[in-house]
Amino acid sequence: MNYFITGGTGFIGTHLTNLLKEVHPEANIYNLDIVEPGTPLPAVKGYYHSPLKEGETLASKFIYCDVRKPIELDVPVSSEDIIFNFAAVHRTPGHPDHEYFETNTRGAENVCAFAEKHGIKKIVFTSSIAPYGAAEALKEETTLPTPNTPYGISKLVAEKIHQIWQAKDSDNRQLTIVRPGVVFGKGENGNFTRLYWGIRKHTFAYPGRKDTIKACIYVKELVRFMLYRLEHHEQGVELYNCCYEPAYTIEHIVQAMKKMTGLKQYVPYIPNALIMPAAYMAQCLGSPMGICPARVKKLQISTNICGKKLAASGYPFHYTFEEAIADWFADNDKLCLE
Repeated sequence: MNYFITGGTGFIGTHLTNLLKEVHPEANIYNLDIVEPGTPLPAVKGYYHSPLKEGETLASKFIYCDVRKPIELDVPVSSEDIIFNFAAVHRTPGHPDHEYFETNTRGAENVCAFAEKHGIKKIVFTSSIAPYGAAEALKEETTLPTPNTPYGISKLVAEKIHQIWQAKDSDNRQLTIVRPGVVFGKGENGNFTRLYWGIRKHTFAYPGRKDTIKACIYVKELVRFMLYRLEHHEQGVELYNCCYEPAYTIEHIVQAMKKMTGLKQYVPYIPNALIMPAAYMAQCLGSPMGICPARVKKLQISTNICGKKLAASGYPFHYTFEEAIADWFADNDKLCLE
């Protein structure tokens, strides 16, 4: 059996590859990406931290593949193979609008066309919580999506493209769509990494509120859940929010991060009347440390995502939130989180 991972050089793809090699050592794993493993990802600004441990190599065969174009591979492909579609332009803000659609929407079309051509019956698609739109209200899988960013719109359209693929042979094709909250772990190069270093360097403060909800999931938990669903889902379409239930507040996340990494730094609270003018001033100075009004506003909006369906799926969680932070810390030799 072959596993094809589009975007397999990335954060989630690297952790999935490690897990696949652990549980299915006999399988062929193909990394379909435009970036070779060990190469900094173009979307990551500043210093790039690899998901791989020092001296570790990615246990998959790299094939240069741009999902924006029709997919042609010079390897044997069978109907029993499985596709994990992770390829995406996702950092927002940060890209021209058209780039989200070129990769996320057209990429979905090309991945599904590849599956159609070879009779592949199983696809796992990593979507996002962005299709729900930014709002404080609790979002369940049945909540009407109202995306309000090009990224969110492109991901919702990509979900529909995958669903159309499945509907063409609904009795035999299996589609799992996951909408993860903030995914954290080694090589994340994102929100949790910035939060940790902000605490450590005394550059983070609670921006306007402490009770902002930030639904999240540990990357090792996410990829284990994907494999679990492949084993417990025969056909049809299933959609799962992927996050801890209940979702945690930013204050809980900060306190857990400090506790599990030994940080003692005090984290102040800054009211909106002070932080927004400062953010605009920082933007005028070139947004040092990534500070800008858009990012501050994003920090203040809850990602209030319901994980009850995942919790009721029968999947046995391997880590509590605190244990996940500790495991990530151990992956970095207990020196930092990156």
